Order: sequence, then structure tokens, then C-alpha cells
Amino acid sequence: MAETAKGLETSRGESKGEQRAGLLNGIAAYGMWGLVPLFWPLLKPAGSVEILAHRMVWSLAFVTAALAFVRRWAWAGELLRQPRRLALVAVAAAVITVNWGVYIWAVNAGHVVEASLGYFINPLVTIAMGVLLLKERLRPAQWAAVGVGFAAVAVLTVGYGQPPWISLVLAFSFATYGLVKKKVNLGGVESLAAETAIQFLPALGYLLWLAGHGESSFLDDGTGHAALLASTGIVTAVPLVCFGAAAIRVPLSTLGLLQYLAPVFQFLCGILYFHEAMPAERWAGFALVWLALSLLTWDALRTARRAARALAAASVPRPTAPPAETPATPV
Repeated sequence: MAETAKGLETSRGESKGEQRAGLLNGIAAYGMWGLVPLFWPLLKPAGSVEILAHRMVWSLAFVTAALAFVRRWAWAGELLRQPRRLALVAVAAAVITVNWGVYIWAVNAGHVVEASLGYFINPLVTIAMGVLLLKERLRPAQWAAVGVGFAAVAVLTVGYGQPPWISLVLAFSFATYGLVKKKVNLGGVESLAAETAIQFLPALGYLLWLAGHGESSFLDDGTGHAALLASTGIVTAVPLVCFGAAAIRVPLSTLGLLQYLAPVFQFLCGILYFHEAMPAERWAGFALVWLALSLLTWDALRTARRAARALAAASVPRPTAPPAETPATPV
């Protein structure tokens, strides 16, 4: 009995340690994604397309080295034998190329706040795509959140004088990327390796073209600048590794809350570090988006609690009824 109790206590301690490690990895992942706007301006005078191409090339180099270290290659052979999954990976690579390119350009062009809005509204776009493409049914609170989200976009459109296209492109491209990745069903590092393998040749070709025309900042702006461009692979892959470590250790509800760290940090970077303007109509639009996300979070937590109570009730053993007495046989 004492050994069993000690074993249970050790198991609980290990479980808490795993959850703590997962939470720290999740905070690290979303924190790095939230602070990445501070990194892209360091790569100037490289243009956005050159930075994007370096990100593709060096990301592949980094994840290939990581996979070689852990000797995890079985997935690649399986993927090559499945043309449909390979086609989906190609779609994912194309969509994330748009997302990365627009984000890098937006940050370096002084639109960090608008870029953060894209990741704030991304959950709302994901829900809307689930209804339109997957015929999912929404709960009333989810419908309300989507409606408030559309109102926020309308307010921001009036304020900007045009739709907030940077935010919309980032939100829709990332939501599409998530939908495609769900169908591909590859791990985070493996998925990045497959996608950047598809991106590699066009990216390398563009970089060689720049070098041939004497327009490559990688070759012309010193060793420090070249090292920063090469580090785009690390900046891309490390948060993904941390996210993967978090995803297997903490509940999805916790990850769902942590995901808001990234746009919050981006938003704060835009206001406090880059000193971007926040006129009244922009505050109004953001306030509506935050209201929509509050509704989503409240609904998700309530649904998770109900599911947990139902699971707990189902796992409680019910008392068995006593056997019925056999009627006495008349003599």
C-alpha cells in the first residue's frame, strides 16, 4: 500500500512537472511570436522579399539539421507516397508564403498594430471558415462573437477609409494554413521541413538572381548583417519547437488562451516601441474585437467545464442494484 501511494504521488509530481514545462514552453512560443516585430527591422536594408527568401532557405537548413540530429525521417517517405497530402503541403507552403511576406512587409513599413489585429481576428475567421467550408454548427455565443467581429471590421473600414487589408490577409491566410495543416496531419517541425522544402528552390533562385544583379544585401552589408539574415531560420523554427513541446503537455483550452499573448505583445510593440498612432476609431474597432474574443473565451471555458463535469459523472461507478429475490416455490 505504501509503495502504491508513493508511486501515485510520484506520478502526480511528474504530471505537474510536465504541465509546468508545457506552460513555460507555450509562453515562450507565443512570447517569441509576439516579440518578432522587433527583429524584422534589424534586417534592413534588405527588402521584404529578400528577407522572406532568406527565411525560407535558412528555415529549411535549421529544421533539416534538427531532424538529422533526432533521426526522424520516416514521415518523409510516407509523405512522398501520398500525392494528395503532398499537394496539400504545397498549398500550405503557398499560403504561409503570403502570410510571412505580408507580415514582414507590414512590420517594416510601420503597420505593426494592423498586423497584430490580423492575429486577433484570426480565431473569428477560423470559426467563420468552419461554418462555410466544413458546415460546422456554432453555439449562440460563437455566432455573437463572429457578428461582433464583423462589426469591428466595419468600424475599422470606416476609420481607415478602406478595409484593413493587412489584417484581413494575415487572418485569412493563417486560418487557411491552419485548415490545410489539419488535413495534412504532420508534426510542427516536420510540417515546416516539408513546406520550406517546397519553398526552397524559388527562394534560392531569387537570392541568386539578386546576387547576380549586385542587389544582395547578404553579400554587400557585412558579416553581422549576413548572420542576422541567416538567423531567420532560428527565429522561425525555435518558437515552433517550443509550441510542439507545449501542445503535448497542456490542455487545448490552455493553449487557446495562450495564443492571445502573441497579438497582445505585437500590439504593445506597435504602440509603445514603434509609436504608431491609435485614433479613436481604431480603439473602437480593437475594443469590439476584444469583446468578440472575450465572448469566445467565455464560451470555450464554459463548454470545457461542462465536458469535464460530464466526463467525471460518467466515470463514477454506479451502485449495482441488489439481485431480485426469487419467489418462493409453493410446496
